[in-house]
Amino acid sequence: MRCLVFAYSQLGHDCLKYIIEKTGYTVVCVITHEDSPSEHIWFDSVKALAQKHKIDVLTPESLKNETIQNQINAYNADVLLSFYYRNMIPEVIFSKPPLGAYNMHGSLLPKYRGRCPVNWAIINGETKTGVTLHHMLKTADAGDIVAQAETEISFEDTAGAVMSRLNTLAVNVLKQSLPRIASQTAFKIVQNASESSYFGGRSSKDGQINWSKSAADIHNLVRALQPTPQYPAAFGDINKTECNIIKSMIVENSSTIVYKPGTVIQQFNDTTYYIACGANGDEILCVIVEAKEAASH
Repeated sequence: MRCLVFAYSQLGHDCLKYIIEKTGYTVVCVITHEDSPSEHIWFDSVKALAQKHKIDVLTPESLKNETIQNQINAYNADVLLSFYYRNMIPEVIFSKPPLGAYNMHGSLLPKYRGRCPVNWAIINGETKTGVTLHHMLKTADAGDIVAQAETEISFEDTAGAVMSRLNTLAVNVLKQSLPRIASQTAFKIVQNASESSYFGGRSSKDGQINWSKSAADIHNLVRALQPTPQYPAAFGDINKTECNIIKSMIVENSSTIVYKPGTVIQQFNDTTYYIACGANGDEILCVIVEAKEAASH
């Protein structure tokens, strides 16, 4: 089976590595992204992995260019596989391989279609998530499901911890599914559109904390944006200074005293604070900050 692989990030690297090293399938070309100088690169390079194995690599800025489309289609792949590639793949490309086109998405579809599914799931307090391999359509993340695998999300899990588990799950799903794709027996489980949800991309500014939110909501935001610099940290004003917050813990409040949300109730050292939060200021969150200096967001 001749595979055309679109991949990026650690999940893309790990899935590509599995195909190259653990299967008898041929990767005819890898389409990936050039690393941005403005982005902290915390993951292994898809491009370097492909080059190590002497596989053709393309890093187009856009897939809308007809010349690029023809160049990709000229590989005459049997199957197209997409693993955390950041751009939408045009139908003129994904419709060509006779064995189909498949995308690995970081949620339990139909929930959390769209961007940043792991971060959104933690922000929303979900207790489980997973990965879904699905048939590719023009509509993002809407195609029939081939296979899924799930993992629990604890109340202390960070996005980085969950994402690490998803990388492993994705490889396992691929291991189970590739033989079915090759034999044209891949499952086609229709997504229940009534259960679908869609979330958009996030920027660093979306990490600003509103101390009027509940302690649980703020804690979810903090851990959804950890570790740094893999993710831009949650941030908030503490004693009139903007601080990056790298960890939080909910503190049981037995006091009847009510504070204005955002008030520092107690400071333990240069990095640890008890802060009042919640709509009525009657909840307490312990936060650990990265620095007191104002951060740029």
